[in-house]
Amino acid sequence: MNIKEGEIFGLLGPNGAGKTTTMNMLCTILNPTSGYAKIGGYDVFKEREEVRRSIGIVFQDPCIDNFLTGRENLAFHATMYHMKKREREYRISEVLDLLDLKGKENIKIDDCPAGVQRRFEVARGFMNHPKVLFLDEPTIGLDIVARRKLWEYIRRLNDSEGMTIILTTHYIEEADYLCDRVAVIDNGRIKVIDTPDNLKNSIGKDVISLEIENGRRKEFLNVLTGLDWIEKVEAYNNSFELSVSGGDERVPELVNLADENGFTISSIDSHKPTLEDTFIHYVGKTIRESEGSMKEERKARRARRRGRR
Repeated sequence: MNIKEGEIFGLLGPNGAGKTTTMNMLCTILNPTSGYAKIGGYDVFKEREEVRRSIGIVFQDPCIDNFLTGRENLAFHATMYHMKKREREYRISEVLDLLDLKGKENIKIDDCPAGVQRRFEVARGFMNHPKVLFLDEPTIGLDIVARRKLWEYIRRLNDSEGMTIILTTHYIEEADYLCDRVAVIDNGRIKVIDTPDNLKNSIGKDVISLEIENGRRKEFLNVLTGLDWIEKVEAYNNSFELSVSGGDERVPELVNLADENGFTISSIDSHKPTLEDTFIHYVGKTIRESEGSMKEERKARRARRRGRR
């Protein structure tokens, strides 16, 4: 993949898809097993010191010092990057303004709300004027209000600093709102890369979601394949996602068709394609289903380990 200078680029996928592993290789934390990557022209394996000087990172798990104030955290980080006192003080004031943290900088981090703590972590990540800022699940654990506020700050960062931002997320709406381009990743492979709008448009003009009651999935699929106004069909158990032309006017046609062939539709709706629909199309299931299967796999692995003991 190629990421353009100044864009917000998202890696979208379920937990365990390989997003954080990709980030860790690009940040020189992990060595790639094959292939190569460059950040700002520097090879992530051969020129890791140059890469590290060029980037900022906000990790998925909180790693800010809770016993220091926000200002002390920022000052310590700046010192680690050998910033002189005058430059350090100017930059601290700058980032406090940018992330609306003025008035909170002298409060111990442990006494700040989760959303404010996360903003201090983001502020720390770009203290050193990085060319590329990596945000690994930046809003994980935040409530919806704090999450949306952080989106606005990330947008503001991108606009004012002009820096490239690479973020991982499994929130569909986060990728849709923030990213100039998105890569859908699953099982360590990139399925598709494009703008959110192009990805949505790629799966059809309208989407009809429906579910049948009596479980004759293959027979109902055969009925659908004979309709020329259905462009694509995705089937999951008794649920179907149809990419169609005509939208709402096709809903009564489908209900009548199902009734004539002895099927009962338990739910049906028509909507414009969303990024969630795109994810389903390329990955074969929703992010929530993917996360569920990942949890089940973890449980199975733990059970197997207990069995070996």
